[in-house]
Amino acid sequence: MKNSFLYYIGVVFLIYFGNILFLHSAEKPFVVVLDAGHGGKDAGAIGYSLKLKEKNVNLKTVLKLGKLLEKEENVKVIYTRKKDVFIPLDERAQIANRAKADLFISIHTNSAQSRSAKGTETYTVGSSSANLEVAKRENAVMLYEEDYKTRYQGFDPNSSESYIMFDFLQSKYLEQSIGLASKIEKQFVANCNRYSRGVKQAGFWVLKQAAMPAVLVELGYISNAEEERYLSQDESLDKFAKSLYRAFLSYKKEHDNRNGVVYKGTDLDSEETKSEKKVSEEKKEVVKDSVAKEEIYYAVQFCSSSERKPLDCRDFHGFIPAKEYVETGKYKYKYVYGNEKTFKEGLALRDKVKQKFKDAFLVVIRNGEKLSTEEARKYYK
Repeated sequence: MKNSFLYYIGVVFLIYFGNILFLHSAEKPFVVVLDAGHGGKDAGAIGYSLKLKEKNVNLKTVLKLGKLLEKEENVKVIYTRKKDVFIPLDERAQIANRAKADLFISIHTNSAQSRSAKGTETYTVGSSSANLEVAKRENAVMLYEEDYKTRYQGFDPNSSESYIMFDFLQSKYLEQSIGLASKIEKQFVANCNRYSRGVKQAGFWVLKQAAMPAVLVELGYISNAEEERYLSQDESLDKFAKSLYRAFLSYKKEHDNRNGVVYKGTDLDSEETKSEKKVSEEKKEVVKDSVAKEEIYYAVQFCSSSERKPLDCRDFHGFIPAKEYVETGKYKYKYVYGNEKTFKEGLALRDKVKQKFKDAFLVVIRNGEKLSTEEARKYYK
């Protein structure tokens, strides 16, 4: 009888204190660290037309996003910077690590040598040769630090060999990071009407150091005149912030459910979620009719050069303004002319250009990018 009584007391004790521990865990705020890329002496990328500075676009977006998140119940927002100051690259992730953050979001603005490159993209940590140049550009901020070789253990942001280390990185947070990245890109398409380049992986040092789910968001190409104008408008940054906010709400609800915590955030069945559901419902139609909805046109490549040429070069014999695309190889600068909507019109333009450049050939431009020969074939009729 005595043993039964002690067993009963033990069960009550475990239930009572178990509930206390559970309630304590449930009350722990969800900590999100917002990182505005670059800052201070590091301006980041600079726009070609308006000379817009990336560091300012990033900071404005982060502050707008933070203001929305701070209204959420049981969410604590920490900023790596709230003004125009320089923060070392490794310190950004360490701010999140010291705070034992649940999520790290780094906001950036992209740039490319090709002024036609455009679109949003969201990265998780990893390695991909296709995204190596983007990683090199963002990691180059460490060069502003005098002791960067010691601080970053010999890592050289401009050396391809240094990125081999990322191929062996296995992050237990990768699945969650990819989930958030996907939500962000869907929201950008639904609410900002932007072209999405999708979810990608690259060797970003700031993500590698974060001991929690983490993403790096590229809002668009500041090197593209149209996107630079869009990024310069306060209304546009409001849309980006709201899209990131909606993606966060969806992510946090899943996070809370997974951890047995009652979600108390903004109702996800409101208008914000309806737009996301609409994107999901239309996904099959988008894939089915992708050729019709993508921006496709035909042009003619007539010149390859080892050195950069002006787009109105006299050597182009009036086929100006040309568009420049940078690829690999000795003759990495490719110049194309034209904007023909049909394959037939493209062939006619090719024949015209061949009168001056006998090696000219037809190419396909999709959403601002020149397709490879293999990819372009399906557009030849």
